[in-house]
Amino acid sequence: TIRPVRRSYYDPSSAPGKGVVWEWENDGGTWTPYDMDVGITIQRAYEKQHPWVDLSAIGFCYVIDFATMGQINRQTQRKRRIRRRLDMVYPLVSGTLPKSQSWPASPGAAVALPVPACTCPQCLLVMSVKAAAGPSTSTLQPHKAAPAPPATLKPPLPTAGPKAPDGVAVVRGSLKPLAAQGGQRQAASTPTLTSAASSGSPPGVGSGKGSQPSLSTLNRSHLQRLAIAQSRVLIASGVPTVPVKNLTGSSPVNPALAGITGILMSAAGLPVCLTRPPKLVLHPPPVSKSEIQSIPGISRSCRKTTKKQAKKGKTPEEVLKKYLQKVRHPPDEDCTICMERLSAPSGYKGPQQAVKPDLVGKLVKCSHIFHLHCLVAMYNNGNKDGSLQCPTCKTIYGVKTGTQPPGKMEYHIIPHALPGHADCKTIRIIYNIPPGVQGPEHPNPGKSFTARGFPRHCYLPDSEKGRKVLKLLLVAWDRRLIFAIGTSSTTGESDTVIWNEIHHKTEFGSNLTGHGYPDINYLDNVLAELAAQGITEESLAQEKD
Repeated sequence: TIRPVRRSYYDPSSAPGKGVVWEWENDGGTWTPYDMDVGITIQRAYEKQHPWVDLSAIGFCYVIDFATMGQINRQTQRKRRIRRRLDMVYPLVSGTLPKSQSWPASPGAAVALPVPACTCPQCLLVMSVKAAAGPSTSTLQPHKAAPAPPATLKPPLPTAGPKAPDGVAVVRGSLKPLAAQGGQRQAASTPTLTSAASSGSPPGVGSGKGSQPSLSTLNRSHLQRLAIAQSRVLIASGVPTVPVKNLTGSSPVNPALAGITGILMSAAGLPVCLTRPPKLVLHPPPVSKSEIQSIPGISRSCRKTTKKQAKKGKTPEEVLKKYLQKVRHPPDEDCTICMERLSAPSGYKGPQQAVKPDLVGKLVKCSHIFHLHCLVAMYNNGNKDGSLQCPTCKTIYGVKTGTQPPGKMEYHIIPHALPGHADCKTIRIIYNIPPGVQGPEHPNPGKSFTARGFPRHCYLPDSEKGRKVLKLLLVAWDRRLIFAIGTSSTTGESDTVIWNEIHHKTEFGSNLTGHGYPDINYLDNVLAELAAQGITEESLAQEKD
């Protein structure tokens, strides 16, 4: 799959231009930064001293409350803590903001503008790297389609191949003084690098047939030499360093072994430790059929999707009549559906309905008031299953059902424990939905839809609360609320099967993706998400009836 990419530039007055980072607290108690555009929106409202900001305008169903520094989910009403902190300023541009840059950039557009020298450790490091690399950084350019930075940009960190990231560091000064300073001190200690660089070709490139190494080997070899040169010049230039510890912590190792990230952290005076990345464990060890057990209290081990329709003969007006009280004297407020005053006729301009446009009704549970004309239109645009959900507070009237396509749900117990639940076995759920054609209740009736990643394996602890969650998930499955057809937030693919706001744990033995264990709040969180869909313990009694 080939997708276009682009580079974005942010104004110095924006959140990244000021080094402001907005973060939210995840279930593990750690902080996750918002996407750049979301952070800019939050910071803009914060600077204008707004009490809150609604993120629905940029596609997120959250409200940010600055008074309590909290993020509120508009559907589940769940609240998370947020925080604002200062970080390194995003690499700035000099002069006017350039236009969006597409791939590939026009060659020869890079002209570095002279800027005042900066003496911070990061800039000294980057300048020393440029000085140590010498001409080799300009001659080793195997990827000819790489975009050159615009003329207004400060020169980025040099890269050595197609896999190297686009400029992530900023050079703020002339390279000549440090080149002379670092080069004189290191002339004797780096003879191999100096000679290779001055020859204009990467080390190890022969002239005879068959002696040419691969492009990836050249890049790797060049980067390794460059990293060692960075470390040497860094120490020689007087920038303070912190020894890098190895896995056992018994003895320091060369900072170059930690790569450019380790060197930059060391230059900033931050401790660096080499560790092995944790292993992603999506599935448990193999389980034989004899080890699989049925779940006590649940008769079957498999469910297929069943489509429940509203009773025939029920018109929208008849359905809404059960949930509404007529209001003879409407308050001086807006109808939150059409945004017209309740005392005026409905602003809905769709097909003519049997309901008069000036009639107003109040929902019996939550007491929110709307034009009846608007409520009928909203019902007709939905699933038309005999249920209604208040557009203001999301209170559900009747039994809410979804548009999940046909499929199968299997569930059983396997003899392995989840991290954080060592005292019990594991409930494994297997969802399987095949691709097909969209029905009249889906976004694009008659058009085919895809089903990626099936069968999907999910896990619950075989505890009392875990079994309770499973029973409620079975109700959600029967009501077609687990999945929907829409646009994937992960891949951007449209007309595909997606999760429908009820989170599942798909990672068995780790929690690297945030979709695994341990997670002490998961069971409570998913119970709240099920309740937001109208599925509670009362639903279990209704299903039995």
